[in-house]
Amino acid sequence: MKIITIIGARPQFIKAAVVSKAITAHNQTNSNVQIKEFILHTGQHYDQNMNEAFFHDLGLKDPDWQLNCGGITSHTKMLADMLTGIEKALLECRPDAALVYGDTNSTLAGALAAAQLHIPVLHVEAGLRSYNKQMPEEMNRVLTDRLASILFCPTHQSIRNLAKEGITEGVVFTGDVMYDSTLTFGQTAGETSIILKKLNLQPKQYHLLTVHRAENTDNPDRLRQIVNALVQIATPDCPVVFPLHPRTDFYLKSFNLFSTINSNASLRLIEPLDYPDMIMLEKNASAILTDSGGIQKEAYFFRTPCITLRDETEWTETVASGWNQIAGYQTKSILNCLATNTVKSEIDDFGDGHAAEKIIFAMVSIFENILL
Repeated sequence: MKIITIIGARPQFIKAAVVSKAITAHNQTNSNVQIKEFILHTGQHYDQNMNEAFFHDLGLKDPDWQLNCGGITSHTKMLADMLTGIEKALLECRPDAALVYGDTNSTLAGALAAAQLHIPVLHVEAGLRSYNKQMPEEMNRVLTDRLASILFCPTHQSIRNLAKEGITEGVVFTGDVMYDSTLTFGQTAGETSIILKKLNLQPKQYHLLTVHRAENTDNPDRLRQIVNALVQIATPDCPVVFPLHPRTDFYLKSFNLFSTINSNASLRLIEPLDYPDMIMLEKNASAILTDSGGIQKEAYFFRTPCITLRDETEWTETVASGWNQIAGYQTKSILNCLATNTVKSEIDDFGDGHAAEKIIFAMVSIFENILL
C-alpha cells in the first residue's frame, strides 16, 4: 500500500511524526500489508525553526517532494501554487491514498488535488468545527471533510459534528494524535531542552504567548488590543514570552506596533522555537495565551491554564472543563480572563494515547481487501 502524506505547517509535522512512527511499527510486525509512505511538504511554514528543525527533532524523514508555497500571500494564490505542485507529485507517485492533517491550506490543497485524481483522501483530525466561516481554517476543514473517504476523528464531539452534516460513512474515532505526541515527546523534551535556563525563566513564573491566525494578525484593531493587553500583563516577576511567528512579525511592523511592545522590557520577543523547547515552555508556563488550536490542546495535556485569543474554539471540551477561557481580542477581556480562576475538571475524550496506531489499523483494514 502506498500513501502520500501531505503536510506544510507545525501542527502537521507533529501529527505526521507519530503516525509515521506507527507506520514503521506496523511494517515491522505485519507481513500481509506493508505501507510505503511518501512525504510532500508544501512549504507553507517556511521559517527554518518551524521547518527543517521540526523534521529533525520529530524524527520525520526528509520530504520526497518539497514545494515552496509559503510566505505572506493570498490564500487563493497559495492554494493555486500548492495544487499545481501536489498534482505533479501525485501523478508521479500514484498512491493508493492521500493522508492530510488538520485545517490548513496544505490540508485543503492536498484533499482537492487527490480527489480530482480519484485518489482516496484520509483526513486526520476530521469533524472539528468552530462555526466561524470567516476563518480560513473553518472553510478548509469543512471542505476537506466533504472530500474525505475516511475521516479520523479525535473526539466524540467531532463525530457528532459530522453526523449533524449528514456525514456518517467512513467515520472512525481514533482519539487525538496530538495527545500521542505529547506522551511521546514530552518526556524527552524535559531531558534535552535547556530553554528555561537559556531564557532565565522559573517554572510557573512566566506567561507564554503565541499569535499567528489571520483574524488577529491581519486586523490592526485586534492585533493592537492584544498587544496592549500583553504590555499590561508582563511584569519583571512574571514576564510574557512571545515566540514570534513570521506572519505576526510582518504585521507588527506593518501596523507600527513594535514601539508599544518595546515599551515593556518584560514582554520578551524571541525567535520561533523547535518542538522540544516549545513544549517545555508550555509545560512550565503559569498560563498560555494563544490563538492556536493545537496549543490549546497541548496546554490541557500539560494542565496549563489557557486563554484563547479568538471568539470561539473548535476544542470546546477544553472550555467546558475549565482549562481554557475564550477571551477574544479585546484588552479588557484578556485581562479579566487572566485574573479569573476557573473550576477545572478532567477531559475523557482525547483517547488513550494510541491514536496513531488506530489510524494505521483502520486504514489497513479498509484497504486490505482492495489491495490484496
